[in-house]
Amino acid sequence: MTEYSQYRPLPVGEVPHWDFETDVAVIGFGATGACAAIEAAQAGARVMLFERSSGSGGASALSGGEIYVGGGTDAQKAAGFDDTVEAFTKYLKLAGGPCADEAKCEIYGREALNHYQWLKDQGVPYRGNFLPGKHIEPTDDSTLIWSGSEAAAPFCHEAKPAPRGHVIQHMGWGGGRPLVDILEARARALGTEIHIDARAVALIVDGTRVCGAVVRIDNQDRFVRADKGVVLATGGFVFNDAMRAKYCPDTFKVNSPIGDKDDGVGIELGVSVGGDAIHMDQFFTTCPWTMPESHAYGVFVNVHGQRFINEDCYHGRVSRCALDQPGGKVYLLLDVANFVQPLDLAGITIAGTGETWEEVEAELEMPQGTLSATMAFYNEHARDGRDPLFDKQLPILKPLDQSPFIALELNFETSYFSFFTLGGLKTTTDGEVLDRSGKAIAGLFAAGRCTSGLPAWGHGYSSGLSLADCTFFGRRAGRKAALA
Repeated sequence: MTEYSQYRPLPVGEVPHWDFETDVAVIGFGATGACAAIEAAQAGARVMLFERSSGSGGASALSGGEIYVGGGTDAQKAAGFDDTVEAFTKYLKLAGGPCADEAKCEIYGREALNHYQWLKDQGVPYRGNFLPGKHIEPTDDSTLIWSGSEAAAPFCHEAKPAPRGHVIQHMGWGGGRPLVDILEARARALGTEIHIDARAVALIVDGTRVCGAVVRIDNQDRFVRADKGVVLATGGFVFNDAMRAKYCPDTFKVNSPIGDKDDGVGIELGVSVGGDAIHMDQFFTTCPWTMPESHAYGVFVNVHGQRFINEDCYHGRVSRCALDQPGGKVYLLLDVANFVQPLDLAGITIAGTGETWEEVEAELEMPQGTLSATMAFYNEHARDGRDPLFDKQLPILKPLDQSPFIALELNFETSYFSFFTLGGLKTTTDGEVLDRSGKAIAGLFAAGRCTSGLPAWGHGYSSGLSLADCTFFGRRAGRKAALA
């Protein structure tokens, strides 16, 4: 058997025969691939979808089923939130930070309400109610939650805050699985031909144009001709240690990757034909410290007793900033009024207690006058409703002055810091894969976590951005491929 590789394309002249012929070949069957297949089929194309696992799912099916939507949805209006397209788009750009793709933010900002309706039209159900408070995801079937740093500085000063996480109607955690099931059913109903246990191993090129792919089925190489294009929907590279070591070494500080078959193959396939992989150092991480919610009233310090973040922002932003701190761990300081025993899954331990912050400081073996000075400064200004260092907002800003006091330890190696990668192929708003000169590679499209999309910056991630990105731009990639 000839050895084909994701690192180099196969010239069409070397293809021995065609096992499959179609208009659009989609590689990967998570939410991205399903949405690409739906739109390509609705545009009149013959669609084949190849999935390396034994069924649909991907990282999408492991998620909470939350999609980031704003600009004035029915759920937002019913709850009394006057969100605008302008404020929503501004927040998307802020959340993307230095990695933001402004064109993608702008088109999604304009089209998010239509996309939300499109999801409903596919059969995705939403109860339509608002669940107040800070949550990782609802445990009931609520729809609308605060899922980012919208109400926290600096974001709240530049974009009017509103909750924008929209969760599929589903009891308990894990709404991603029923979301993918609905999209799969729609793709099948439209005639998508699906092949499972089919792993993509190489792209096929006719000159500079991608015209197909080699997939391995039953340990045999099969050759797929795609007359209009190939859509990559293969996820990130969280399970590829070599790629992480090369591009994203900070992820080795933590130990709980989230994904399915996210080994970076789609990125490598794209790069093999000249695609540009960008922002490959970016990743999301979180330790679920917001469970319970009252812990947001606490104060985070590093091993030197110094604060580093406004604790009222999104838990992923807190965790990502924590990982930038020295010493391999951070501490969450609480008073008895706000302390609740963390969930066991968090792997958070009590590192110190005391009747005064000086006693906690001593238990943590910090130099005298470090942590205690931090807390004296914090409490003095919190009593006046101010946080001059990090701009923590009321009502979460409050002094921690009811003893006894507690220091919880979040250890990067032993606490539950889940993570996944964010960098990937550079694409247009229509999912065309770009080379380093900014030119589209004919016949090749991509969307979802194998690209750099809306969730581009680990320090600004908001829950629901990944599913928003993969469903919306998956649709656009599928449609563009069908019309190529």
